[in-house]
Amino acid sequence: MKTLFKTFLLAGLALILSAPAFAQTVAVSSGRTSIELNSGTLGILGVLNVQLSASGLGRLTATNLSFPITSGAVDPATLKAEISHAGGLTVQLGTTVVQLTNFTIDTTGDTPQLSALAIAGGSVLGRVKAFDLGLPSDLAPPLAPAGNALIDIAQVQVTLSKDGADALNKIFATGLFSQGIKIGTARVKALLDADAIQ
Repeated sequence: MKTLFKTFLLAGLALILSAPAFAQTVAVSSGRTSIELNSGTLGILGVLNVQLSASGLGRLTATNLSFPITSGAVDPATLKAEISHAGGLTVQLGTTVVQLTNFTIDTTGDTPQLSALAIAGGSVLGRVKAFDLGLPSDLAPPLAPAGNALIDIAQVQVTLSKDGADALNKIFATGLFSQGIKIGTARVKALLDADAIQ
């Protein structure tokens, strides 16, 4: 019995020691971030005649918005990351149109945020910290790869930030937008650079 127990113990240690580990900072090579849009918010936007559409490599179905991941970096020990995306979201109210493009997830500050480059009237207005992100309560460092070096984080709550609300209200000359509006629930599936796994 002791010999059998020792065999299982050694086998378990071998599996732990052979498991893939992250380097201190890991490059992100590709992937996709999708947001299941809040049905209540979509209903209100519809009543207000606010129209949404995807641009570039972005995709928008009836209730889902997604963008491809192009690059980024993640520190698995601290959960600090910047992840960049292609494509954009167009918001139209009346004859006024604003494009939010080149989204970036940023968890390096006190509040995780999703920023975007804002374009209106053919002019680049600058990068806006448009949305606040609420990470899942059970998400704790260090991150570990799933499958082939894949980070898969679901149940990320997306809400309109104060900066995002202020920017939209100014562009559209309205007071319709406010901080905390529920945008939806995001899932981030990021493929890590193969050289980062050691």
